[in-house]
Amino acid sequence: MNATLIRHAVHISAILGIYLACAMLVPAMVDLYYGHSDWQIFAASAFMVGGLSLATFMATRMGPPPFSKKFGFVLVNMLWAVFSVVGAIPLWLSSMKLDFAQALFESVSAITTTGATVIVGLDDAPPGLLLWRSLLCWLGGIGIVVLGLFIIPYLRVGGMSFFKMESSDTGDKPFARLASFSRAFLAIYVVITLLCTIGYFLTGMNRFDAINHAMSTVATGGFSTHDASFAYFGSIPLLWTATFFMALCSLPFSILIVLVARGRLDALRDPQIIVFLGYLSAFSIAVAVYHRLANGVEFHLALAHSFFNITSILSTSGYASQDYSLWGPFVVIAAFIATFMGGCSGSTAGGIKAYRFIVLFNAIRSGLNKIVYPNAIYAVRYGGNTVDADTQRSIFLFFITYMLLWVLGSLAMGALGYLVTATSAVITCLSNVGPGLGPIIGPAGNFSTLGDPELYLLSLMMLLGRLEVLTVLVILTPVFWKH
Repeated sequence: MNATLIRHAVHISAILGIYLACAMLVPAMVDLYYGHSDWQIFAASAFMVGGLSLATFMATRMGPPPFSKKFGFVLVNMLWAVFSVVGAIPLWLSSMKLDFAQALFESVSAITTTGATVIVGLDDAPPGLLLWRSLLCWLGGIGIVVLGLFIIPYLRVGGMSFFKMESSDTGDKPFARLASFSRAFLAIYVVITLLCTIGYFLTGMNRFDAINHAMSTVATGGFSTHDASFAYFGSIPLLWTATFFMALCSLPFSILIVLVARGRLDALRDPQIIVFLGYLSAFSIAVAVYHRLANGVEFHLALAHSFFNITSILSTSGYASQDYSLWGPFVVIAAFIATFMGGCSGSTAGGIKAYRFIVLFNAIRSGLNKIVYPNAIYAVRYGGNTVDADTQRSIFLFFITYMLLWVLGSLAMGALGYLVTATSAVITCLSNVGPGLGPIIGPAGNFSTLGDPELYLLSLMMLLGRLEVLTVLVILTPVFWKH
């Protein structure tokens, strides 16, 4: 039985490999257009991956897979493993001379839309490689939304099943079929990418930068074509444009589709949207006021940089307009806390996510009320809906496991010789944020100085965070593989 499930998962993963091989031809053509020899690397990688994937596809053909939760767990993990390795191949073989650990880290960072990088010298990097990173981000964002709205809820891990069934549909099940939803989602995703590209072009970027940054922004991935990220451009209108699109893509795409396709403004009353926008505004304004008072920066500049950088962290994009760790201790602590929080479920954002904080808060409040009135019955609610005990248990299990992974990962990084970098690197990768804190991986740094063991560990953390933790851990339990 297990062998059959794996064979079916390999067969579907081979299809993904074929699609990725086709995608490699895009940066190959870009490098060829600009006269860079790396086009040969992308072309060779495309034929190698495409040929191997096609052979695997033919060798593993069977009848339709008997879809079950067990098969779902195997398939999700295998798809993202294949995505990670295939994405790393042209990076590994490119003229940037990355070793495999670095190439894998860069690939995982892209497909999980984390935005952490090991590459120094982005300003002079081959255009095809820059486009490949952005394209991996953009494709990863598509996979993340599908994962968050359909697959993870079906597997009933992390409490997302409640969100999918209750909140995302806003009451009347507007998308009965996955196919119809997928078409609507892809249309919205492409349109937002085009609008973001135009916005960036009109506010100071050239066409190549605008295309790359738009793909990375819509995926909340944070990959830039310059080492200095958005600080390279020095444009306040550009910062506000990016802030708008980062915040927009941190909202549930199902809600955006209901809003656009049906004009239903009531869809925006989803509690997690209100909470997310609430703590985004509160953090940003508080940091702006502190920056103005502590450093004497003009308030309109402090507000622009504060909203941009806080939105970048909460949306888990990972862009930076300045080294905000130099603004003062309050900002450092605020940025560290924001790293845990994340955006909304059903978006490309990572982190713990707003809806879990809502359920956790209401569960704690209900528990405290129960202490005072032990015979009373207090329901835990999300908006107007009651959250059942199984969903509450899933959310608490996710939260506890999430924090435990942060502690264990930090200890592992500490054993490898890091201090501040240890706790910051693990949580920024687990939350898929990108930059951390400290002189090494802060907003003015990157992950290029970390060794291979650290990069493998952090690559695993990025995948764990993106796949909602429990989706990966469950396949490591002996009971999962019992017949």
